[in-house]
Amino acid sequence: MLESIRSAADLQELSYAQLDSLSAEIREFLIQKVSKTGGHLGPNLGIVELTIATHRVFTSPQDVILFDTGHQSYVHKILTGRVGEFDKLRQRGGISGYPNRRESVHDVIENSHASGALSWADGIAKAFTIKGESDRKVVAVVGDGSLTGGMAWEALNNIAASDDLPLVIVVNDNERSYSPTIGGISTYLSTLRTTSGYEKFLDWGKGVLERTPIVGHPIYETLHGVKKGIKDIVAPQGMFEDLGLKYLGPIDGHNIQAVEEALTHAKSFGKPVLVHVITEKGRGHAPAIQDEAEKFHAVGVVDPETGQPLSKSEPSWTNVFAKELVEIGKKRSDLVAITAAMLGPTGLDQFQKNFPERTFDVGIAEQHAVTSAAGMAFAGLHPVVAVYSTFLNRAFDQLLLDVALHKAGVTFVLDRAGVTGDDGPSHHGIWDLALTGMVPGAHVAAPRDGARLKEVLNEAVDIDDAPSIIRFPKGSVSADIPAFERRDGIDVLYRGESADVLLVSVGAMATIAVEAASQAYREGVGVTVIDLRWVKPLPLSLATMAQRYKSVVVIEDGIKHGGIASSISELFIAEGIAMPVHSIGVPLEFIEHSKRQEILNDLGITVQNIARSLVGWSSTSRFEEVKPLQQDENVDR
Repeated sequence: MLESIRSAADLQELSYAQLDSLSAEIREFLIQKVSKTGGHLGPNLGIVELTIATHRVFTSPQDVILFDTGHQSYVHKILTGRVGEFDKLRQRGGISGYPNRRESVHDVIENSHASGALSWADGIAKAFTIKGESDRKVVAVVGDGSLTGGMAWEALNNIAASDDLPLVIVVNDNERSYSPTIGGISTYLSTLRTTSGYEKFLDWGKGVLERTPIVGHPIYETLHGVKKGIKDIVAPQGMFEDLGLKYLGPIDGHNIQAVEEALTHAKSFGKPVLVHVITEKGRGHAPAIQDEAEKFHAVGVVDPETGQPLSKSEPSWTNVFAKELVEIGKKRSDLVAITAAMLGPTGLDQFQKNFPERTFDVGIAEQHAVTSAAGMAFAGLHPVVAVYSTFLNRAFDQLLLDVALHKAGVTFVLDRAGVTGDDGPSHHGIWDLALTGMVPGAHVAAPRDGARLKEVLNEAVDIDDAPSIIRFPKGSVSADIPAFERRDGIDVLYRGESADVLLVSVGAMATIAVEAASQAYREGVGVTVIDLRWVKPLPLSLATMAQRYKSVVVIEDGIKHGGIASSISELFIAEGIAMPVHSIGVPLEFIEHSKRQEILNDLGITVQNIARSLVGWSSTSRFEEVKPLQQDENVDR
């Protein structure tokens, strides 16, 4: 049946029995395809019937369907003509793991960060109203933890104030984001799941009281007049209705007919409506339901039957950090750990097992996490905030004005820094070096290997009067790279026979830097490779060291604009040093999904390209420039 679905319009001809069969086919299809490519399996297995019902009631793209978060859009892609493209899901030249406007007119929001879709929906619906297109509806499918984010509630507050918005909010309530959703909103939704509804209570009351002579009707009217109190006791959906939102639910999200009927009522209401749907994350796949939910939120290449990884797991940066933090926690009772709905992915689940009372998962609320950490630091604790690099972007204001301005001793650990690969432009961690470089007083470390990660983590938690930030990439950690010597805190990793080029390696770029220096040596160029470890603040000794060389080259996996090369240039200018600083890094652009190595190859960040550039720059005087390799130049040219 799945092969016959070329567009969502094909769903209209199917019976509910056929739709149930189609749902089973879609689940099997997802398990088989995502097991081969990797991707967000659990959320999409849970949203099959809900997506089918949504596309039967609403006509995309005339009606705009938005997903928050975007990783729950696989079924949407299947129903909008992309079923044949799943063999290359999240692969180069294939479809994205998130909505993507270049793929389809049915996709709108490419940014895959949570809690933003309601603001998009508010803006689109208001535009339709102003333009006289109120026949067009907007549907925002939120959930998978999105309502724990404060931005969602800012949007709800504004949506509720607009009576004429053609907007339907579908809360996909699966109790989880990465892990079980945390906080009062989660508790609130849990209460709704177990409550039958105040309308049934009132219907019963009216039936009994209206038959009571003389006093029955007045009593019913009084009871109806205080229905808010009844709602608070019997069905606390009153919170949504107090905002001004009509509430429908809870509804079984795996019953297509029930969801379709609720959405049809919501569509015809003419005002903002919230439809509360209960789904099961990972539905139809036993490993996803029985094992840890975090594991099957997103998977790598796995056995489709057992869900077990097919490739051998190598030691990861995350594991090195997790184990060392536990060791530090054993020595320091003031150390606490904070994350935003990512205990497992950031490694803080290990800290939680050892110190549950000192571990805080705040839900998808990075801004709150950072400011709460500032409060903990004020009260005498040392918080370690562990998030993906891309998600710190959301809390930059709090880092700047709550932590740094108040000289709070908070350590930030940024996993997935640099080019990450499969998840595309909104998940690359290429902005953190530029952003944190603007924060007064901040200390920023980029360890090159596991040993240095342990080292800088211990140093970071001893900084109690300023923020400290540690960044490391996604994936396995390479073998330790020992230094020949440490001079004023700077590690010398490779030393050429002549002082031609000083190559500054940032973090995990050390391996490629040493290999490029070795290749340049075979071309007669002397390259010294150094690792600063702490890239902010820059050591003044770097300026003294650099003056012995013809040029300085910086290799980093963050954006070049405002990155470490820029900081070194500023240092040299301040010290009165006329020295060219060449940058090998990421251009100021959004990078699509591909494997990390494929992207680095595109950017010219390869041993061959870097070695060739080093040779060229070594023959340049301090006041001349060599044209760098263009991104589209062939490596072998």
